[in-house]
Amino acid sequence: MAKLSFFLLSVLIIVASAIVNGSATSETVGIYELKKGKMSVKFTNWGATIVSVILPDKYGKLGDIALGYDSVKEYMNDTSYIGSIAGRVGNRISGAQFTLNGVHYKLAPNEGNNTLHGGIVGFSDVVWKVNKYKKDGDAPSIEFAYHSYDGEEGFPGALKVTVAYTLKPDNMLSVKMKAKALNKATPVNLIQHTYWNLGNHNSGDILSEQVQIFASHYTPVDSQAIPTGEIVSVKGTPYDFLKPHIVGSRINKLLTTGYNINYVIDGIPGKLKKTAVVKDYKSGRVMELFTNQPGVQFYSAKFLKDVRGKGGYVYQPFGALCLETQAFPDAVNHPNFPSSIVYPGKDYKHVMVFKFSISS
Repeated sequence: MAKLSFFLLSVLIIVASAIVNGSATSETVGIYELKKGKMSVKFTNWGATIVSVILPDKYGKLGDIALGYDSVKEYMNDTSYIGSIAGRVGNRISGAQFTLNGVHYKLAPNEGNNTLHGGIVGFSDVVWKVNKYKKDGDAPSIEFAYHSYDGEEGFPGALKVTVAYTLKPDNMLSVKMKAKALNKATPVNLIQHTYWNLGNHNSGDILSEQVQIFASHYTPVDSQAIPTGEIVSVKGTPYDFLKPHIVGSRINKLLTTGYNINYVIDGIPGKLKKTAVVKDYKSGRVMELFTNQPGVQFYSAKFLKDVRGKGGYVYQPFGALCLETQAFPDAVNHPNFPSSIVYPGKDYKHVMVFKFSISS
């Protein structure tokens, strides 16, 4: 009886969340799987979240390389944005405010005086509608949709958002995020926030993994992780990953504990370009990342602490890394940064492609 009561309460909470946060219809929360060859990826429509990514290692043994939880309820209680889509504006907005077209907007602060990943109830904490679902075949895919109302978390204008995940040949996962401003100009920066550990989600830290980031510059931050507005060269700093480096090899040279910084990706703005490569020597797994966005946040998960994940495994600092392609953080307050404003009639399109392979 107690379990039944808890289940009914959970259902009520889920339905209430869908209504309160602007979903067009009441949606139930489920787990969905895409499979192609030996690759399997699971999702939930709570936060349009990646739940697991299962791939073979160099010995042919299958393993899950994405951190996560065993149940939907745990995702609903998550505070680390594990696997989810962060928005309407991912990353930070200083002072939880900005001015657009002469109007000053006050947002919901949720990290000190600043707004992080969309506010108190961002896109990671709402129920998304499942628009399309094709679980297998040549291009298995799932598309999630969310309608963000005018004034949600303080942001101007209604926004129609979709996120489509597709499995493609050669162990590729495509992520296409789109947004349409329906009646007002608004900042948009959708972020896919999966925590990756190529050795397996429960294999310990990622300090021995090798990372290469195709970015000659980065945006320095202040003590609150807010960009100063500068764009500086990585040359001669521990932020230089133009050539491959082991994550932990220079981490003690940082002024902060671990990596949590936005890189300015080299290449033509708006075009799909190689962004990063991650390699785990023990498993042999390699992940290449491509995007059309101007920036990528490299985060070594220093704030991940005592998080009980899949199978009861407890995730700790440096237990994963994130590579979050994005507009520059706090772009709304830095005119010299590429604009993150989306106007009615000009849609937002954010593409990520993950390509997984094996290296001996």
